Amino acid sequence: MKKNTNNTKLFFLQSSPHKPTLSLLGARNRLCLASALLSFFTFASLLSLHPFSSTTTTTIPPPNLSSSTSAPAAAASRHPSLPAPIFDALLFYATSSSTPGRMADTDVRAAAAVLRSRAPCNLLVFGLGHESPLWLALNHGGHTVFVDHSDLRASRFEDQRPGLPGLEVYATAFPTRVSDLHPLLAAVRPEEASPRGRCRPVQDLLFSDCPLALSDLPNHLFRLAWDVVFVDGPPGYHPDAPGRAAAIFTAAVLARSVGGEGTTDVMVHDHDREVEKVCSEEFLCQENMVGSAGNLAHFVIHRGRDAGGGGFCKNRTSATS
Repeated sequence: MKKNTNNTKLFFLQSSPHKPTLSLLGARNRLCLASALLSFFTFASLLSLHPFSSTTTTTIPPPNLSSSTSAPAAAASRHPSLPAPIFDALLFYATSSSTPGRMADTDVRAAAAVLRSRAPCNLLVFGLGHESPLWLALNHGGHTVFVDHSDLRASRFEDQRPGLPGLEVYATAFPTRVSDLHPLLAAVRPEEASPRGRCRPVQDLLFSDCPLALSDLPNHLFRLAWDVVFVDGPPGYHPDAPGRAAAIFTAAVLARSVGGEGTTDVMVHDHDREVEKVCSEEFLCQENMVGSAGNLAHFVIHRGRDAGGGGFCKNRTSATS
């Protein structure tokens, strides 16, 4: 449920038949300047992700977007992209922060460059973290969805931003562990090239029984054409952590299966780790990789296409081959 916290006060200046005095003009100029500064710092305030404090679970209803369509053109007609000076200012303050555990500057700037080229757009982010308010702000006017493994983190993130337009946050169970990587890949590979396989690259994830598919997300997320998918969660730093195999597989299928023609930019953070690297090569494919910076890998996937024969990649280069 959206909460309305709008306490904005409106001030009206009564018109006069006489010429405005210099003092009144000065007051008006000061009011305009104050309004501009207030707008800037409202955007800047989105960069501060304070420690989570609320435990109330809330759900923001999804916007009314048509099925299997991409929304950047429609979004741009209603909401122009964030002005470049504000975009740059937000990025500057984000990379100037000394908060422990935040993303490296190189990775932040690389992800921001992709958003600059696509926003306002349909943006799907796996994982909540210090940079989440930045991704939301840089996609101003677009549709941003976060999917996290923790109900508590998801509900607290929403509670700190009640009624914020264009925001959806969901929690879901991730069915894998980091230590499951090799057995899972061995199980899904024989099915990959089969038109009836459970883990094929073009399919309706809502009805998928692939062990790597996140099929219990809200139904409307499977019908949207995602312009950008950012895999930055769930955690994958120890053997019993959920890992990102399921998120990468789901991103790869969503990028290929929904939206007709066009492309989807898929970014994978912590690409230097085994699960992220192997699953990216397995499902996003080396031939689709267009760049990397720091620990961030960037892939461009063509919608509606597999690699031929029902597989993900033309040439699998994974170390687990």
